[in-house]
Amino acid sequence: MPDRGGGLDRLRELGAGLSRLSERWVPDAWVICMALTATAFGLSVAGAGAGVEEALLAWGNGVWSLLTLAMQFTIAMVAAHACVVSRPVYRALDRLAALPDPARPLQAVLLAGLFSLATAYLNWAICLVACALFLPFIVRRNPRADVRVLIAASYLGVGTVWHGGLSGSAPLILATPGNPMLAPASGAPLVTRLYPVTETLFSTFNLAYIAIVGVVALVCIMALHPRRGAVTLSAEQADAILPKPPEDEPPAATPAGFLDRQRVWIWLAALLLGYPLLHSLVTRGFGSTWTINAYNTVFLLAALLLHGRPLPFLRACRDGVDAAWGIILQFPFYAGIFGLMQDAHLGRWLSELFASFATPGTFPLAVYVYSAVMNLFVPSGGSKWLIEAPFLLPAGAALGVSPVTTVLAYAYGDSTTNLIQPFFAIPILSIARMRFGDVVGYTFLVTAVLFVVSAIAMLLIPLDL
Repeated sequence: MPDRGGGLDRLRELGAGLSRLSERWVPDAWVICMALTATAFGLSVAGAGAGVEEALLAWGNGVWSLLTLAMQFTIAMVAAHACVVSRPVYRALDRLAALPDPARPLQAVLLAGLFSLATAYLNWAICLVACALFLPFIVRRNPRADVRVLIAASYLGVGTVWHGGLSGSAPLILATPGNPMLAPASGAPLVTRLYPVTETLFSTFNLAYIAIVGVVALVCIMALHPRRGAVTLSAEQADAILPKPPEDEPPAATPAGFLDRQRVWIWLAALLLGYPLLHSLVTRGFGSTWTINAYNTVFLLAALLLHGRPLPFLRACRDGVDAAWGIILQFPFYAGIFGLMQDAHLGRWLSELFASFATPGTFPLAVYVYSAVMNLFVPSGGSKWLIEAPFLLPAGAALGVSPVTTVLAYAYGDSTTNLIQPFFAIPILSIARMRFGDVVGYTFLVTAVLFVVSAIAMLLIPLDL
């Protein structure tokens, strides 16, 4: 009789083999960042024609250019960590992680993947933070599930649906009044009108695309779970990475201790954070208010109210910094690559190179591939779009491709390679205490399948969306 499971077994063996290979050969995430820096520097000089000194200065000028975004990432991690270690959220995540049957590890993988897809559709930062903090609960409740595959499943959302979801940076920029595409600092406008999210993020094509890639990614990661030889954590190891709820505070023994225990400070902070946000929502509307800053405000508000007292809140935030240290350290180095893209002409050179091979029918595919490659160097969809749109939108217009089609192709490429880009994996790897090489063998296979599916979609996408 034919071996009905032979194909899946070979796929699992391939995933496990790639994982073993990557564990041996893939270095630390910061070393990968430096290797990408060297590659970008070489392309700037050899390809884009920048001088060595020009490239060095461009990198240096970019290092501190994304500090706002770096702090937004850090606050998102710290505040969300403070939320999850509060008693109410801790209990809720623990109950959710208990839903799968511990004897069926695929159920745990499915739950982790669905949680990642749902949170990524809402917001990329929520996905990174919530999935990183949910992972320890799943690991503890499902000890037979392979921890590498669980991490890969928890990472699916940022590689599939996020840029086609509610926080998709590039489409939101095109919908924002006074954006640089519509009113550039110099030169002619790149677009003649605003493109509301009903034409981009809520278009039939986009909704169908993110649904398909989400299902494909889920099926792939479940198929990769090994039948034998799963890498698991002991109960002690699982407990070590599990967020700890706050301990009961001892009675105040001093006037300072009495002041530290008062809820009035929590309510004052909540008022100071909450009122301006509510005022902006009422006066400016949801679309103009709901940014990463608004999300972080909500996280901080929730953490304050969930803890209820100053000292537990502060201790939870302090512990959350441990999960954010990789972002704090690596972001300036990625910002340096951003400087090469902007000031050493690397972004323009790459976009013109890809566009030179494109026809009207293949231009969306060229944009998708270009965006996917660029994302390896600068994993920041919104900031990168501001650099690339001045080259991509006119090239698309010359070929009769609408701005909506161009921006969606860009968004999809920007998502796919997140699965093999270590930057966005920093939060979950920090909490799991694992290396990127431990999981990239699995995420690479998912990326390869998604690349094929997306390439087909780019050849089918209407040029006049």
